[in-house]
Amino acid sequence: MTAPLAPDLQAQLRGWLKELAAVKRASSHSVTAYMHDVSGFLAFLAQHGGRAVDLPALEALEERELRAWLTYRVGKGYAKSSNARALSAVRTFYRYLNRHAGIDNVAPLQVRAPKLPKPLPKAPNEAQAEALMQDFDIADREAWLAARDHAIALLLYGCGLRISEALGLAVGDVQQADSLRIHGKGGKQRVVPLMRVVRQGITDYLALSPWHGQGDATQPLFVGKRGKRLQAAVFTRLLRDIRRRIGLPESLTPHALRHAFATHLLSHGAELRDIQELLGHSSLSTTQRYTHVDAARLLAAYESAHPGAKQH
Repeated sequence: MTAPLAPDLQAQLRGWLKELAAVKRASSHSVTAYMHDVSGFLAFLAQHGGRAVDLPALEALEERELRAWLTYRVGKGYAKSSNARALSAVRTFYRYLNRHAGIDNVAPLQVRAPKLPKPLPKAPNEAQAEALMQDFDIADREAWLAARDHAIALLLYGCGLRISEALGLAVGDVQQADSLRIHGKGGKQRVVPLMRVVRQGITDYLALSPWHGQGDATQPLFVGKRGKRLQAAVFTRLLRDIRRRIGLPESLTPHALRHAFATHLLSHGAELRDIQELLGHSSLSTTQRYTHVDAARLLAAYESAHPGAKQH
């Protein structure tokens, strides 16, 4: 049986929840979530301590007890995001206790929150990607700059490169007829097929560029107005301006084009393992985060392959 909370702690808990609602203007849903997370934390302490949890007990709390609580939650099947939120709630409660009860305990701040995967940008659909590619051709800039930016976009969407990988290319890297050898994260290398339309885009750019007439294979492929290697921020700003001009979503970033490369390949029947190789991922689970299949394709696959579907 779980030991009860001491009266002093109950009073502080009620005061904290009232402050969240009245002063912090937290929604009723948020207040309920905070209460659930902190109540669960206090119940864990009571159960494992075998006595009522009071303010002195919280002031003496050690990091190992917090880690034990997080480990307990992991064992119960809570997701990383849920555990990170619960730890945040406990930290918020401790800050309240510091102001109103004089409790000074930094243990909740020193325990590392679960590492969450970075959210991926939403991939543009095929129509949006096509609209973006066409707009590079009519952008109101010098012809060689428009050709440069079009070639970069083609590499991101047509080859699945990261923006850093595209801007890290030298002239000599694109002189092979059919493929690119890319040096990716962690020193890993991969070979990426170079589609004809991508190669043509690069060829058009080099023909117009005022900085690429010397035939130097070591020269940066993509340069700025002064002939120095182009910085990612310049292309990112340009992409922002184009998407706003033609009404595309703010989520359309350079990395979203790489995401679209993987997503559109998968939707047209490419194998996940092949996409993994093209993206340069060590783990297939990483590739799965970059891809999603629309409901229509899932339904088609179900109807063609699932034995239950064939009975109807």
